[in-house]
Amino acid sequence: MLDSGFGPMAHVLLVCTGNICRSPMAEAFLRSAVERRLGGEAPLVASAGLIARDGASATPEAVHAAAELGVDVAGHTARRLLADHTRAAAVVVGMAAEHRDEIVLSTPEAVSKTFTLMELVRLVEGEPGPPTPGAPAERLVARVAGADRLRRAGFGGDPLDEDVADPLGLPLDAYRRIALELDAWCERLAAALFDRSPVAAGREG
Repeated sequence: MLDSGFGPMAHVLLVCTGNICRSPMAEAFLRSAVERRLGGEAPLVASAGLIARDGASATPEAVHAAAELGVDVAGHTARRLLADHTRAAAVVVGMAAEHRDEIVLSTPEAVSKTFTLMELVRLVEGEPGPPTPGAPAERLVARVAGADRLRRAGFGGDPLDEDVADPLGLPLDAYRRIALELDAWCERLAAALFDRSPVAAGREG
């Protein structure tokens, strides 16, 4: 049994290097965006780092920048990514191509569900077809599978622009820029994954 941060249910796992800057902010932004849409049905959102020091806190700058945008990462504790975490996730989302590539290298069976954040957003937004039926966790799995099919078919979005820069060691203003970027991409991801439900489609009609 994995720890409570990586339970066996379908979930989104966000990954960066140390799990103290980008992925904690992305985790908080995405969780907020998903819970606003789905409430108690929201799939688990978690984060980890490829070389994280277990138990480390988010940087003060990340805490500050995230709080300015309405999310709290002050209580975050870093986790080092394990292969079991990757296998348990419905989708693994790297902050940059290096994270995606390292995850696939270490856990090859996860290739079909591992993306960068920008790559996944563009793929899910570009996926054709009717709304995905089912409960939120089922819709998540289906949308990720569709994104992988589209990627294998040659739809790559913009491969030259798929990395969220690492602000570690930079001043607060750099963290603010990264936080704004992450907030926008996570909002787009939540919308692309979950707003195309049958209920939402009916309301739009």
